[in-house]
Amino acid sequence: MEAQACPTPSGTLKLGAFLSGHGSHNASWRLPEADVDASRSFAPYARVAQKLEQGLFDAIFLNDSVAIPDLDTDSLARSAQGMRWDPLTLLPALAVVTSRIGLISTANTTYNEPYTLARRLASLDHLSAGRAGWNLVTSLGGGENFNREDHVLHAQRYQRAEEFFDVITGLWDSWEDDAFVQDKRSGIWADPAKLHRLDHKGTYFSVQGPLNAARPVQGYPVIAQAGSSDDGRELAARTAEIIFTAAQTIDEALTFSADITARLGRHGRKRSDVRILPGISVYVGQDAEEARARYEALQDLLDPVSALKGISRFVNIGIDLWTLPLDEPVVLPAAIPVTNTHKSRQQLVIDLIRREQPTVRQLLRKMVAGGHRILFGSARDIADDFEHWFHAGAADGFNIMFPDLHGSVDRFVNEVVPELQRRGLFRTAYEGATLRDNLGFDRPDNRFTRPQPVTAVRN
Repeated sequence: MEAQACPTPSGTLKLGAFLSGHGSHNASWRLPEADVDASRSFAPYARVAQKLEQGLFDAIFLNDSVAIPDLDTDSLARSAQGMRWDPLTLLPALAVVTSRIGLISTANTTYNEPYTLARRLASLDHLSAGRAGWNLVTSLGGGENFNREDHVLHAQRYQRAEEFFDVITGLWDSWEDDAFVQDKRSGIWADPAKLHRLDHKGTYFSVQGPLNAARPVQGYPVIAQAGSSDDGRELAARTAEIIFTAAQTIDEALTFSADITARLGRHGRKRSDVRILPGISVYVGQDAEEARARYEALQDLLDPVSALKGISRFVNIGIDLWTLPLDEPVVLPAAIPVTNTHKSRQQLVIDLIRREQPTVRQLLRKMVAGGHRILFGSARDIADDFEHWFHAGAADGFNIMFPDLHGSVDRFVNEVVPELQRRGLFRTAYEGATLRDNLGFDRPDNRFTRPQPVTAVRN
């Protein structure tokens, strides 16, 4: 039975730019034009951020991890993933060289503390004049780097994340918007009556507050969430405004949207309160053949053994893919291991294998974008695809996973964006000054001053 289309809540597509290392393709650092220092040199990221702002993208999205994902010798030797920017160091610098594009940082709730992260994100929102976003994740690993011998269990991570969200938003509400009088004549800096202590005592956190920072420009930074497990979807439905997900087909995307819509209702929210942006890796050429040639050039630079080791450990489906002949079909084991990390991506790969019955080589090609959809074509082909998904209600927009930080960004901005604009699918100017303005979201009320509902008294 096909999922039913659900109308999108906004009139035009929303576009995020997923930036990581040298690009979403693990071999992009080997391109002749690539700056091998992109993971530690500011200039390439500044150029890309300015180009994306020229293309009127809603936001730059930086993912993050707190551990090297794979300590295998082959992977360490051949993968650029062992080195990456700290998003909350890079994004403030990008805020200075841009003026409108949103700046979304991944920061996990398992190995951070709410007070520290509240300060850093509030500072980013003020520094950028209201363009900050937080991708709320629980972390895919890293316990060994934080005084543990293992990774915190999945269910416990999400319980902590729920409480973390309550604490961090409470801290952002510490000061009312007009609390800082700053009157030189009278000598009054702040109005203490407009200061609110949090005094939170819960299962995972004891936080007195208040935050020693003014309330963010946007009230709260825009909240994003990227987990698609059952716990992840529930967390997204309660907290998120942008939901990043992975979907290979429109039916998968529609099913996901319908599930999120049902969960939103249980939390007193509506579908119009969120923007769902599936990830997609886009290769643009004069035609599909030229676009595929760009992809093949990157594939030729990829070491299959180290790549397959990375995929096997990432999705944990119980198969050592790198030990199999490349042209042998992938056969799922009778018992799939229970994973403590990326449950939703594990299920996506299981579904893909059952649906398409790929060989090892074909699965490798599908997974070079981490399980996200890969699209080849001209600007018109890309726009046709985006328009189809958007009008079907399968997506409010897309999180573009650029294969590299060089030609792929320029081609998309110079060729695909004008085609989307010509069709009325994408903005021709930013709607406002803040990320909330451009996404079409209201500024959240301060919990301490929010009008309380009136309860009728019965005689």
